[in-house]
Amino acid sequence: MSESYHKIEYLHSGGIITNYYCTSRCRHCLYASCPEWENEYIKEDTLAAIIHKIRELGCSSVHIGGGEPFLNPGRLEDVLKTTYQSGMHIEYIETNSSWYRDSKSACHILTRLKNKGLSTLLISISPFHNEYIPFSKVIGVIQACRKSGIQIFPWIQDFYPEISAFNPDKKHTLIEYEEKYGEDYIKNIPSRYWITYRGRALKTYARFMEKQPLHKLLSMAKRSCSELLDTHHFHFDLYGSYLPGLCSGLSIQSEDLGENLDKKKYPFLTVLMEKGINGLFTLAEKNYQFIPKPTYVSKCELCTDIRSFLVKELKLNYPDLQPVPFYEYV
Repeated sequence: MSESYHKIEYLHSGGIITNYYCTSRCRHCLYASCPEWENEYIKEDTLAAIIHKIRELGCSSVHIGGGEPFLNPGRLEDVLKTTYQSGMHIEYIETNSSWYRDSKSACHILTRLKNKGLSTLLISISPFHNEYIPFSKVIGVIQACRKSGIQIFPWIQDFYPEISAFNPDKKHTLIEYEEKYGEDYIKNIPSRYWITYRGRALKTYARFMEKQPLHKLLSMAKRSCSELLDTHHFHFDLYGSYLPGLCSGLSIQSEDLGENLDKKKYPFLTVLMEKGINGLFTLAEKNYQFIPKPTYVSKCELCTDIRSFLVKELKLNYPDLQPVPFYEYV
């Protein structure tokens, strides 16, 4: 196996996670954001180093997300200022609208951010968010954007009529959606909405997926996990970590991008890159006495189970098994 296989050499398109702290615990969240995370926000020197690395590896624009970036509007202003001063373009900022209080205060916040360079707001619209956020807040942010001259990126507009059929001033559970729109409603959402079956979404959708005996799953997954090298939708987090291939709970320190990864420093990530889930399972079983379940729905579920065991049971603290709270809150 070529050592270059363990190297992230070029970044295409991605974003920066300003915080994992969030007022919601959405059941599809890739990075397990929730209220239990420390209320931390990305620091200016960390952001500057990340932007430098992103530009160095060929990418000139990013989006900003969380957690919920708007939970600290002052720091979000600083993020915009630092990012634009570095020559990096911001495509959009993501929000779940939980911060909305009234039109006047929302317009004030948005105008301040517009003056720092904000042009487009991705506004989350889904039943997952409506479990925690009344739809009236989403409608309020949309209206405030129009008043403030901010472009709207509704993600996704398709759910608007269905959510609007409920009382907009209240939250509504996924069970309510199934009762109103049919028992297959949640099951069918991925056909309309881009969802990655990792993080919390894996648990949410496991009940709809066929379980495979361990030996069959391993026999079907002989290849390396090449998705770890995919940089078409990358993320960096507030701790300065690069999160490879949308595989939450795995990380690379930003200063190590562009170089061959040290197998001693990143033993679990490099074995996945080189030998896939079979390699990780063999390593965990032989060196760490990992005992698997009889069945899994996917290699990603097995991978998450192994890594959760290493972090939560054995208390391993390697750079590639970060951030540790992910394994607590997923």
